[in-house]
Amino acid sequence: MSVFKLFEPYKLGPITLSNRTVMAPLTRNRALPGNVPNPLAIEYYAQRASAGLLVTEGTAVSQQGQGYQDVPGIFTKEQIAGWKKVTDAVHAKGGHIFTQIWHVGRISHSSLQANGGAPVGPSAIRANTKTFVNNTFTDCSEPRALELDEIPGVIDSFARAAANAVEAGFDGVEIHGANGYLLDQFARDSTNKRTDAYGGSLENRAKLMLEVSKAVAREIGADKTGIRISPVTPANDAAADSQAQKLFDYIVDGLSAEKLVYLHVVEGATGGPRDIAPFDYAGLRKRFSGTYIGNNGYDLALAEKVLAADKADLIAFGKLFISNPDLVERLKAGAPLNEFDKATFYGGGAKGYTDYPTLADAKQAAE
Repeated sequence: MSVFKLFEPYKLGPITLSNRTVMAPLTRNRALPGNVPNPLAIEYYAQRASAGLLVTEGTAVSQQGQGYQDVPGIFTKEQIAGWKKVTDAVHAKGGHIFTQIWHVGRISHSSLQANGGAPVGPSAIRANTKTFVNNTFTDCSEPRALELDEIPGVIDSFARAAANAVEAGFDGVEIHGANGYLLDQFARDSTNKRTDAYGGSLENRAKLMLEVSKAVAREIGADKTGIRISPVTPANDAAADSQAQKLFDYIVDGLSAEKLVYLHVVEGATGGPRDIAPFDYAGLRKRFSGTYIGNNGYDLALAEKVLAADKADLIAFGKLFISNPDLVERLKAGAPLNEFDKATFYGGGAKGYTDYPTLADAKQAAE
């Protein structure tokens, strides 16, 4: 089987990617106090700049949007300045980088919220899952339902985060609409029990995701705005919508109308089985006018198969990029891949973050 298509250049809006690989967003919990990117992140992302596109770890749009300790934000001057060093380093290596802008909704803990308040969600339903605070995994706090008059502020926080991202030198942003976080919570009838304009019908439940997308695209340009969705993932206690296909067909039609530059789709259960539930991803690709990024459980063989069948334009790799900063080179060469160390995924310092060897490192060590 030919393995060349993954390594072809690809035009994404106004930028030309060196290849069709995408480094998926990966939470690493290494930010400094004040949710400022750690200087180690400069090296971490620059090491991986040979990816066609880097998408940063989820980056909070506000304090309310934070759900885990030591994750970066993009709502203060200090955070913007920290990210500018990262984008400069990636661009110096010839790479391209988007940041994923993120509001976790109910997947949070009161210790992270202003004045110890409750996290917010579409409805006051506690998530039966855990978040990472005080260096341990802890049950999520009981949320409160967002008031109707608070929703414009949430939308504005995404738009402001996008503007801050451009100021920080990012090539664009990826709206986090996946994995049971705020926008996904509003979309699914399993987590949204509202009876106002943002609840009930699937059109009402899709409204927040579409309004956020429109606001961000208006702020920085649709050609710099992507979005990530996960139609059937059970991540973060997000049970599938009762009409998942119909819901996400409707959402994708709306996203396509806004001419967003890409649709990043978690196919199946995030980090789990791709076939967890029936879903027509090929149908989403046909509905969406921009670039389609396939994500979840891809290796080289599956990536080539999907690209050859024109079922995706770009392919996202997650954990493989953690342990292989030169993943593109390794895939090209058919070289062995480094194993990742799960114990160092969340929190810590350089170990398991910037110390994974490249092929060149391994060769030098063997000499």
